[in-house]
Amino acid sequence: MSGIVVVFDFDKTIVDVDSDNWVIDELGFTDLFNQLLPTMPWNTLMDTMMMELHSKGKTINDIEEVLQKIPLHPRVIPAIKAAHDSGCDLRIVSDANTFFIETILKHLGIREYFSEINTNPGYVNEEGRLRILPYHDFNKASHGCSLCPPNMCKGLVIERIQDSISEENKRFIYLGDGVGDYCPSLRLKEKDFMMPRKNFPVWDLICKDPSLVKAEIHGWSDGEELEQVLVYLINKISTDQNSPFISSDCKLQTLSVSAMEALPKVLPVRP
Repeated sequence: MSGIVVVFDFDKTIVDVDSDNWVIDELGFTDLFNQLLPTMPWNTLMDTMMMELHSKGKTINDIEEVLQKIPLHPRVIPAIKAAHDSGCDLRIVSDANTFFIETILKHLGIREYFSEINTNPGYVNEEGRLRILPYHDFNKASHGCSLCPPNMCKGLVIERIQDSISEENKRFIYLGDGVGDYCPSLRLKEKDFMMPRKNFPVWDLICKDPSLVKAEIHGWSDGEELEQVLVYLINKISTDQNSPFISSDCKLQTLSVSAMEALPKVLPVRP
């Protein structure tokens, strides 16, 4: 193994949209969703919407067909494959749900690249309708984090992953875009790397005070830049460990000095 754990958010990171919104919009339930949104937590609302879809005759097959058409940047899958081929341990930490994520990853042929998926449980019940439950059951007890939604604290998930890995030389690369990705960015260590999506909520939160994030910060804007930065960081860590460079089928086969200089610079820490 390379000694690198790469943790991906899912929505707007692996896929280019929010999978919850994608399903609701594509099946024609946007108005009802927006009407109910102010009245309950998002996770509870998604479970409620799955009940509404079922009651209006929408089937699990209908949901699967929509999920299989979800848009993603063409360089994301090569980036994931390059990281996996290098020996990285790939994991997902997402506020989507297991049914959506598993359906999409299996359709794309990349499910086996991930050792772990941490997300809200989603399953088909005996009536044939999709149930979506909270990762942290907030009806029983709060997870206690004021930064995160009630159903999931990604920071606590990252801490569990960190604690479960015994090797001290393991280094993390975390990729995300949303508000929920800010808490885990604060749990990363100085030897780690944070890859926030530029001009998305997590980027804006980090930019308010980058010094709060101990990890080295490398932004990305789309799938092509995600691939370039991720491969660069894996190569950088591998070089630090005196390991051979990996190669990706992207344009940057072996990252020359000029190619590295063309990559996004580390976000400066304000004085």
